[in-house]
Formats: sequence, structure tokens, C-alpha cells
Amino acid sequence: MTREQQLTEVFVKVADSLIDDFDLIDFLQQLSERCMDLLDVAAVGILLADQHDHLQVLAASDEHTRVLELFALQHDQGPCVDSYRSGIPRTDINLHDPRTIAAWPRFADAARETGFVSTNAIPMRLRGRVIGVLGLFQTDPTPLSAENVTLAQALADLATIAVLQQRTLAHSQLERGQLQFALNSRIVLEQVKGLLAERWHLSVDEAFAAFRIYARSHHHQLGRLAHQIADGDFDTDLIPRPAAPPHH
Repeated sequence: MTREQQLTEVFVKVADSLIDDFDLIDFLQQLSERCMDLLDVAAVGILLADQHDHLQVLAASDEHTRVLELFALQHDQGPCVDSYRSGIPRTDINLHDPRTIAAWPRFADAARETGFVSTNAIPMRLRGRVIGVLGLFQTDPTPLSAENVTLAQALADLATIAVLQQRTLAHSQLERGQLQFALNSRIVLEQVKGLLAERWHLSVDEAFAAFRIYARSHHHQLGRLAHQIADGDFDTDLIPRPAAPPHH
């Protein structure tokens, strides 16, 4: 798929957010994966602020536990917190720079251990309102081009529009607390992914991929289906077990 086709698909998905049964979590998950390809970065996370003004992970291009923990670590320190509070992008942050290490020691150490060399944080904002951050990690020290920084901000703005549109459709007031259901759904989703991965003896990534395929094909929203499973209201045997990957 060309870059133009990928961008067109993102815009079409944002237009879909005007409908009532739009799956926000799945859209943000797809957007994080698209951002990785479009911006040529190694990992992407979408973090939204909860009612306590802390950033929480809602979607990530890589479901690997260490990467998720790295994004989650930024709820109290790191460039995403700075970008969220200031509303200003933080780009080309060298994780080996002594100033970065001094400013965010736990975050910088964890990011380097995971294999990243630089990071970027792009605010999710609309008309001066900031609701979260798009976090980008790189294994290549080459800075994002000016064009890609502009594109990253546009993608972050699209994510913001989708989130706020869903809140408007739900007749919610524009307060951070209304994001809590989506944030809670992400927590439940993590539990369900772990449950399926353990049951199927597969990686979390593979289990999540099968879960998403089933949800889409049966018109279930990811968050709602995860809640049904967690509450014991859905039989997970209905979800086809994916074939085990070949061993090399």
C-alpha cells in the first residue's frame, strides 16, 4: 500500500467516527500501526490523559510487554509528559544524551534497554485543548524530517478529532473523566489478551491479532467484547484458535 493510500485510509476511518458504533480503540490501534509505517519509526504509542491528569496507554503499534511498559512509564516522566503539559512537540530526543538521562533517568534507561536511541512526542490537541500525546520511538538516530514531523502532528490531530467526536456522540461533556471508559477498556483488553495467549500458548501479539480479526468479522467493538469476556458473558471458545507460527 502506498503512502497516499495509507493516508486516505486514515481519513476514511476518521470520517467513520461520525457513526455511533465506531470502535475507537480499534481505530487508535490501527492508527498507531499506520504511523509506524508512514513515519518510518520503530514503535508508536497513543497516550490519553485520565481524570487524574496522568497519561495512560490506549494503543501501541507493538504489544510487546516491555514496549507497553515503556509507554506506561511516561505517565509521570518523559517527553510525552512534557509535550502533554506544554502542548508543544518534543522531537529528536537523544536517549544517550546526558541531559536526557538527567531529566528522565528511569525512562531513558528503560528506553535504551529496549533498543531505542531516540524518541519524539507529539501533542494530541484541538483548538488549544490537549488530551493526550502520540509517542514515537526510533532505533535509527536519524532525526525525523520536517515533513514527517508535520505529518505526525496531522495524524495526532486526527486521533484527537476521533476521540472528541466519540465523546460528543455519547452526549458527554468535554472533561477528561469521560475518557475513563476507553482507558478502563484498555486495561481489560490487556487482561483478555494475556488470558488468550496463555490458553493458546501463543505470544500476546498473535493472540491479540486473532482477537481483533474475530471482533471485526463479527462486528464487535474491542472494548465491549473484552468486557464481556472478563465478566464471563462471552464464551472464548467461539474465537478460533490461530495456527501456531512455524518454528525455524
